[in-house]
Amino acid sequence: MQHEPFFALNSYHIALAVIGVIVIAARWLPRLISKREPAAAPLMILFGAGAALMIPGLPTLPDPRQAPMAWELVSELTVIVALFGAGMRIDSLRPWRRWTPTARMLAVAMPLTILAVAMLGIGLVGLTVAGAILLGAVLAPTDPVLAADVQVGPPHEGAEHPVRFTLTTEAGLNDGLAFPFVYLGLIIAAEGLNPGVWALDWFLRDIAYRIALGVGMGWLGGRILGYVLFAVPGGAVLAETGSGVIALAGVLLCYGSTELIEGYGFIAVAVLGLTLRRIKAEHHFHRQLHDFSESIEHALTALLLIALGSVLPILFADLTWTHFVVALLLILVIRPLSGWIALTGTGLDHRDRAVVSVYGVRGIGSIYYLCYAGSHVEFTNEAQLWSLIGLVILMSTVLHGFTVGWAMDRLKED
Repeated sequence: MQHEPFFALNSYHIALAVIGVIVIAARWLPRLISKREPAAAPLMILFGAGAALMIPGLPTLPDPRQAPMAWELVSELTVIVALFGAGMRIDSLRPWRRWTPTARMLAVAMPLTILAVAMLGIGLVGLTVAGAILLGAVLAPTDPVLAADVQVGPPHEGAEHPVRFTLTTEAGLNDGLAFPFVYLGLIIAAEGLNPGVWALDWFLRDIAYRIALGVGMGWLGGRILGYVLFAVPGGAVLAETGSGVIALAGVLLCYGSTELIEGYGFIAVAVLGLTLRRIKAEHHFHRQLHDFSESIEHALTALLLIALGSVLPILFADLTWTHFVVALLLILVIRPLSGWIALTGTGLDHRDRAVVSVYGVRGIGSIYYLCYAGSHVEFTNEAQLWSLIGLVILMSTVLHGFTVGWAMDRLKED
């Protein structure tokens, strides 16, 4: 029997070690210069790219343009866990007027962002109409995964500043609300720019039916899960066991069942979190559920960001100067300006309006949406879309990650 060399350098074990080093370094190094929560997300992407370029023998990850399924599944799971966590963080829904900025960001800022990015995609990048609409839909939502630094704290912490409340609820709901525009891009790619053929069906099915079903299933799921956790059996409720895995089980059940009947699962899991949080609101188990789901979210996010960094050199092979222009305009002009317009008359002062408008980081949700679209329709501009979205995620996490602590320190805390 022939033995392997004693110090055989298995590429899989090298990859595990590198991932461990990157995560620790990304969380630890910023603390050498600042006591704020570390800007780990951009560092994980950059270190992942550096490792792919400089360390020989690392396993090659599948190109998301050629094999999107693995990327779609992991990013989907990460987003739904993050959306549930966003819903669980909201201690109080009332007074209802505090939802006005959120409603404006969803109903005004997001469509304006989609329209502006789509126009840039057509006029500057040379995308097809379908590809441009998809680009707008993919880049419009504020990412619930990477926006934790600007969101409210865990359950029972209170002191929900209007800026943090708005960014948390926007991130929790706009992923699902971007889906109709993803479907619009898919419809135009398949059937052409002929609204008379598909517009009514798109509105009734992809907007009215799927959104309503997502909200309804999330509310129903939250009520049922709350009943199971806190009510039956009366003397030995599940909530007293402290088993946080119930959070993941509830999320998967709600998301999967909603998607089975063609509702928006992203909306459902956010509403699930909001609804469950209202049941036995002071019970300590809400914090355990939140913390368990947050731990899963952080682990999946770290793996995805490092993986994204490792494939950026491949994706960036198709970059052009127009991609840089679009990315900068989105981050520095389109999102801030659309948010500023949407928040007019909401009662937020200028500084609060500016923070909400600027800090809409792009990230894991964009990966999921593009993978989803790529697995359903063959886009002629898919390579350009991936290059641009990879660039936007990198630039967004870098710009936001290294300035958000400074911005949050200057908010007026109630």
